Amino acid sequence: MDNFEKNNVTWKRIFLNTFLFCFASLICLVIYLLFLSKDLPSLDELQKFNPDQVSKIISSDGEVLKKLYVAKRDMVSINVIPEDLRNALLSMEDRDFYNHHGINIKGIIRAVIVDIINLSAKQGASTLTQQLARTMYESIGMERSILRKIKEFITAIKIEQTYTKSEILELYLNSVYFGHGTYGIQSASIYYFSKDASDLSLIESSVLIGLLPAPAIYSPIKYPERAERRKNLVVKVMNELGYISDNEFENAKNETIRVSKYDYDSSPAPHFSEYIRRELEKIDSELGVNLYKDGLNIHTSLDSRIQSILTNAFNKTMVKNQKIFNKDLLNNKDRLDYVSKKNNISIDSLKSILENNLEIPAYLRKQLLVQGSAVVIDPIHGSVLGMIGGRTEKEYLDHFNRSTQAKRQPGSVFKPFIYLSAIENGYLPCTQLLNQPLVFFIDDTTRWNPQNHDGSTGLLTTLRDGMKKSLNLISVRVVQELITPQDVKKTSERLGITTNIKPVDAIALGVSEVYPLNITMSYSAVANNGILNQPLAINLIRDNNDLIIKEFTSESVEVADQKEIFILRDMMKSVIDNGTGGSLRWKYKFYAPMAGKTGTTNSKTDAWFIGFTPYIVIGIWVGMDDPQMKLGEKQYGSNAAMPIFADAIKEIYNLGNYYHLGKIVKINLKEDWEIPNGIVEKNICKDTCCLGTDWCDSYKEYFIENNVPSETCQEYSNPLFRFK
Repeated sequence: MDNFEKNNVTWKRIFLNTFLFCFASLICLVIYLLFLSKDLPSLDELQKFNPDQVSKIISSDGEVLKKLYVAKRDMVSINVIPEDLRNALLSMEDRDFYNHHGINIKGIIRAVIVDIINLSAKQGASTLTQQLARTMYESIGMERSILRKIKEFITAIKIEQTYTKSEILELYLNSVYFGHGTYGIQSASIYYFSKDASDLSLIESSVLIGLLPAPAIYSPIKYPERAERRKNLVVKVMNELGYISDNEFENAKNETIRVSKYDYDSSPAPHFSEYIRRELEKIDSELGVNLYKDGLNIHTSLDSRIQSILTNAFNKTMVKNQKIFNKDLLNNKDRLDYVSKKNNISIDSLKSILENNLEIPAYLRKQLLVQGSAVVIDPIHGSVLGMIGGRTEKEYLDHFNRSTQAKRQPGSVFKPFIYLSAIENGYLPCTQLLNQPLVFFIDDTTRWNPQNHDGSTGLLTTLRDGMKKSLNLISVRVVQELITPQDVKKTSERLGITTNIKPVDAIALGVSEVYPLNITMSYSAVANNGILNQPLAINLIRDNNDLIIKEFTSESVEVADQKEIFILRDMMKSVIDNGTGGSLRWKYKFYAPMAGKTGTTNSKTDAWFIGFTPYIVIGIWVGMDDPQMKLGEKQYGSNAAMPIFADAIKEIYNLGNYYHLGKIVKINLKEDWEIPNGIVEKNICKDTCCLGTDWCDSYKEYFIENNVPSETCQEYSNPLFRFK
């Protein structure tokens, strides 16, 4: 064999060996890639990508009340993202985005050359698709290594096979991290500029894109000068690539960044939002949802405009109540000593806080901070239109909702249950009882001697006057002489009171505790002609694709006869027209038809007013968390609580409507309740509860038609009887 043949055989062997080696290497590489791929997302998983999103609690008029989240991420369509923002992103992160299939070979070569020249890894070569790959899937990892890059390449190619370029851009902008816990362009836009991404300007778009390489370093909140330099770099590159004109570049470069930070954790209705969150946590497992990750839209009954009105009225009166409390406590040595010893604070330090109306430290708030709650109800549908569960100032805001969680003695606002029980047992608004003290012996050594709130007494007094003037002695005699405590207990429970009402003599003075929301809903049954609606706070829940997960309705139950409710309500109208709630007319100038009841506990720890019109029920409680503390000697329900009602109801009626299920319900400012069939009006002698004569001091009274006084007044049967 000559040398040529030998050389030819040698080259064949080399070629064969080389081919076999390369083939074997390729097989190994394929096997290795397949091995790596088993931990990476499949095409099917890529199509189902659904990142954690913010859930929103939304008011009935479309305002976001609260966001629930693990990561601050609001999804937004690519269609609404401004062109300047998309161009800024492509300029800085991936200029060849539309020309590659997930991996930019030219970019990789360029990066390698730059890194070799600089002898360091200064130049990145990741495409937007690669960045999206490691953002979307934790299995890729974030460490700088060849292994991560290979995983990234594989996933990027799969993403390009699964999505269009427009969809990739949308996924990227909804997934990328912008700092301060915000993910996605919509959340970042809201957080940094308090606006939707669709409204971002060129400057704002440049700031946000400039953040991407290192959000912690370029934050416009923490490092405005660095953010300014990054913004200028972004617009400079956009100008060089022809995305913006020279004039736009100069204007952008010279314009200073204006940050308008949005507080993601704030809420215009913090207690209501927390109430909703807790209610949802009771049913999230049943619904198969995650409140903090699924991007739910939770549509509620609250009207944000009414909530704003309620908050303003509440805050205005609570500041006044706090000053009255401070002044009253300064003149009460025993209570000052009590607070001083309980909290280990000197009397002088205590006086300094009270005299100067200073912010009350957290450890003193149970004894010194005047608290309160307020609930606005739509009695027709049972909707909660507004809710406050405590002081709303930022320094005093806490998570304890006194509307739904605090049990408080209702005092005289419990009396309508007593009078309704009497009406249901056949007694009349003109039924008379003696307005004189009684003494009850609880045991051999303890006696109970109830008094009217002002210490007054009188002779025979009608049930209407007992309600109107909130006379304790009359309500006590109703329970003693006309009905039983057990009757009152059953009536209150039928009208929706869920707390334990003790059937004792003192039930007449409202000593058993109630929840403010609960008793306000009971009053809504009186406003709604005896139909009780369970409180409705959540209307419906939608998923992030706007599909309805669950709808909620209020359960309606007839709890009292319409005619008997009419009689009770008319007695409660007397409270407003010329009784303990009369200042609503002469002082606050609210003249629409309404009814209500004031209430104050004997200790002045609790002050109440619950009032209602045909459209709106508002329950107000003002009090101290520590029952040993008094609001003030003259802080009756009419002084401490009713002003909140007055300011709120006037503004709500000026507004003239409220939202229910996203639709406006108009308020007829003059509408009164209709007189139901079976109700008759008669002239009644003021002194005898008999049918009036021409010589009586008479007035018009309502009766159920089969329960009208049958006797004509004998005392004033002729004109001479007036002069006995």
